[in-house]
Amino acid sequence: MSTTESADGPLLGPADIRELASALGVRPTKQRGQNFVIDANTVRRIVRAAEVTPKDAVVEVGPGLGSLTLGLLEAVDHVTAVEIDPLLAQHLPATVAARMPDRAGHFDLVHADAMTVTELPGPTPTALVANLPYNVAVPVLLHMLETFPSIERTLVMVQSEVADRLAAQPGNKVYGVPSVKAQWYADVKRAGAIGRNVFWPAPNVDSGLVSLIRRSEPIATTASREEVFAAVDAAFAQRRKTLRAALASWAGSPAAAEEALVAAGIDPKLRGEALTVHQFARIAENRPNRPSRPNRPNR
Repeated sequence: MSTTESADGPLLGPADIRELASALGVRPTKQRGQNFVIDANTVRRIVRAAEVTPKDAVVEVGPGLGSLTLGLLEAVDHVTAVEIDPLLAQHLPATVAARMPDRAGHFDLVHADAMTVTELPGPTPTALVANLPYNVAVPVLLHMLETFPSIERTLVMVQSEVADRLAAQPGNKVYGVPSVKAQWYADVKRAGAIGRNVFWPAPNVDSGLVSLIRRSEPIATTASREEVFAAVDAAFAQRRKTLRAALASWAGSPAAAEEALVAAGIDPKLRGEALTVHQFARIAENRPNRPSRPNRPNR
């Protein structure tokens, strides 16, 4: 394992990545969507796009060999990395200590599945920055935003197609469940594109950066997150159908769905792709036979 700085400073370049992988016997797996960033300039670009500061405590999901981890440690107060792969989790602290010894005390490693993690060591996280595996990007992102409401800013690198879906607005042909659920938590936008040649191994798709800034005020609704998300899931399960038809099973019948939609001020002939998250919240509030509940803030 290399302990000396390369031309990229403490950050990892292509030779460093391959040397580390060889020393550890690491072979990237498709199952876990492992594609390691090998370009230090790309790492620094991601850190800049995340708009993190020396005051931030960042949680990183899927740090891999540590490319982005080291870039974040240059810029923020603390990094907590969540890694599911046991071999990578075991060796990442040593990489940090070798390449950035003065920052090793500002780093924590959690060997866990990010889909199930519910607490983190170290300072309360204020930001999430991650190169998310393509196959679990959306559920991991939504789980982290729900579980850690202190996360104010998020920047994730995901498959370009997933980035488009997350950042899509109503009326866009790729607007759907990920778009609405992400917007429950945050204002979402594309923050750039990443080519294939900065990864090892190079993936078969391009990547995109997505920025999410948590809403300063939660969605004002008496419906819970679970109730709103149930309406969203139902509306897009048959996305080519009108809302009257798509929400029939959710409401109990097409007539009941129409009644709920009219009560929410929504045209029953519209499709789910036309609605904002606020409109889905109104629909959830008017679900037939929904028990009344006091208005309470949603995260």
